[in-house]
Amino acid sequence: MAPLKTMILRFEGKDGQFRLTVAPEVQFTELLSKAGFGILDNLPKTVNASTVTLSNKPFGGEERLLSSLKGVTIERVGLSHGDKLYVKYTDQPPMNGHAKVAPPSGKEPHNSSNRLNGLPILPADDVPISIPAVATSSDTTKNLWEAVQQSALDDSLDKQDGKITRLKDQKMCRHGPKGMCDYCMPLEPYAPEYLEDKKIKHISFHSHLRKINSATNKPELKSSFMPPLSEPYYRVKKDCPSGHPPWPEGICTKCQPSAITLQAQQFRMVDHVEFSSPTLINSLLDFWRHSGSQRVGFLYGRYEQYKEVPLGIKVVIEAIYEPPQLDEIDGCSLHEWSNEQDVDDMAKRCGLQKVGVIFTDLIDAGAGDGTVICKRHIDSYYLSSLEIVFAARLQAQNPKPTKWSDSGRFGSDFVTCVLSGDEDGGIAISAFQVSNSAVEMVRAEIVEPSADPSVMLVRSEEEEDGSTSRTRYIPEVFYRRINEYGASVQENAKPSFPVEYLLVTLTHGFPTESTAMFNTSNFPIENREVIGESQELRQVASKLGITSARIEAEKGIKSVSDFHLLCFIHGMGVLSKEEEGLLCQVARTHDLADGFRLLDTPGWATLLAILQESGERPPKRPSPSFHNLHSINGLVAVDDESQLAKRFKGASLT
Repeated sequence: MAPLKTMILRFEGKDGQFRLTVAPEVQFTELLSKAGFGILDNLPKTVNASTVTLSNKPFGGEERLLSSLKGVTIERVGLSHGDKLYVKYTDQPPMNGHAKVAPPSGKEPHNSSNRLNGLPILPADDVPISIPAVATSSDTTKNLWEAVQQSALDDSLDKQDGKITRLKDQKMCRHGPKGMCDYCMPLEPYAPEYLEDKKIKHISFHSHLRKINSATNKPELKSSFMPPLSEPYYRVKKDCPSGHPPWPEGICTKCQPSAITLQAQQFRMVDHVEFSSPTLINSLLDFWRHSGSQRVGFLYGRYEQYKEVPLGIKVVIEAIYEPPQLDEIDGCSLHEWSNEQDVDDMAKRCGLQKVGVIFTDLIDAGAGDGTVICKRHIDSYYLSSLEIVFAARLQAQNPKPTKWSDSGRFGSDFVTCVLSGDEDGGIAISAFQVSNSAVEMVRAEIVEPSADPSVMLVRSEEEEDGSTSRTRYIPEVFYRRINEYGASVQENAKPSFPVEYLLVTLTHGFPTESTAMFNTSNFPIENREVIGESQELRQVASKLGITSARIEAEKGIKSVSDFHLLCFIHGMGVLSKEEEGLLCQVARTHDLADGFRLLDTPGWATLLAILQESGERPPKRPSPSFHNLHSINGLVAVDDESQLAKRFKGASLT
């Protein structure tokens, strides 16, 4: 049967219904006014044409500003003969000489208060945690998930099929070498039998994405693409379409959040944490060994594919930066980090980014053999409620951009590592992330940490003075557990629930062959004045082989491969951006050719001159205060004539 040359589309708005006869190749913007047969011709004369939106549902559907659909044809979105669309619009305000209709802003793709999944677009002041904007292109006609800029690693994993190849089963396969059957055909990356065989507790993010996308988008049906991911949202929706006063004056089932049922997250955004060198951990532990106090550091590294897990991601740690903090025996308090952006910029020049946080929780066992007390185990906790809230805020501030989510972001790749005692009394590393539900519960102020580290408290809607809170709405929270009879029962999470429901465990380790980016680590670490370590110019001069008498250029080139030294040199403000970029390239690649290029730059020459003035000076010879004395308290002294002869030894007078 030949395709229809024209089709009938039905439209419904608040002022009635109408229909239009259109061709499939017609663009949506042409429907607005089409020679007496357009959408505006069937609407009241007071309608503001720039506010006309189309939706596939009367409420909670996909809304699009009609003027933003330029270049999009009817057949492209999959509409067929007889389909119905819902029209929404606003009337123009009266012109009284003072009121003026503002044209739509070019920065806003549409003026609807709903996202594609029906969730409202929230103002920035509704989020207590600052979240960076998603990096998108300047073309406002694209959908948000089409314009978002993913990482190169995510783009690479999207192109892989992720199938798990299997060899021919000699017992079950009955076909030839080029055949295939159920016993040897490739498995999907989320196949339960493979995960159970390899002892993989959580599937990777991209495996989870393949699993849900296969049910959401089916190319064989030739339907329009719908993002399969949607972030959890536990706050009251703004601009409810029911027409009641906004919360807290009014609330209904359409704008209030649904009840939350906690369950363990089945996937993880990062699968493995790899420290490029054991020196990174030892440097952090040195502070605890010298002071007995705990320490916090931020991890800088890069993301790579993890081949041990199908479509897996690992984070490779190259440096740990310790911000200003107050360290105590039982914890740490972070101070204002004034040069955080400068450190991030230097890391970016080295091809790194801030990827996580690490902290110690160590108590010496007192046996004198270096053993520590095991505080975190299966019968206590692995990450306390306070640490979970801390990790959730950091993950909320570092969202993961992805084109598979309707909001352009989903979850976070930020990791949290802990150095604590194990059951054998040794020091062990543990790596975690908190679930997406935990991040949203912290952002919505539903939970708060407890004095008991193994449980999380559900907050009350009442303020301290007994009045009802006007800033947060606490929905019902439940969780499932196995009771004493072995049955799965649902429990009310109020007033508290175990923190295990909010945790996602990661694997960790070191490479078999160390390929650390920074190969030197003897420069003092920042913000350690409390244990007598400080960063000074004379230490930079010693590191680069500079004294008042000479400059060892080759030693200086090999010694700049230290992240802490790079940050200190950046703080001096001597080098230009181009020279700092060359410095970071030398530190990253260890290329002597680039190093000698750096020596020829004017900024490096200025730095050497400054360091030579304050650099290490050679020790002066002892000058006795009297003559012809050969022994004083066991120390040998020489006379003036012998000193004069030694000074001119080897010197030629001709």
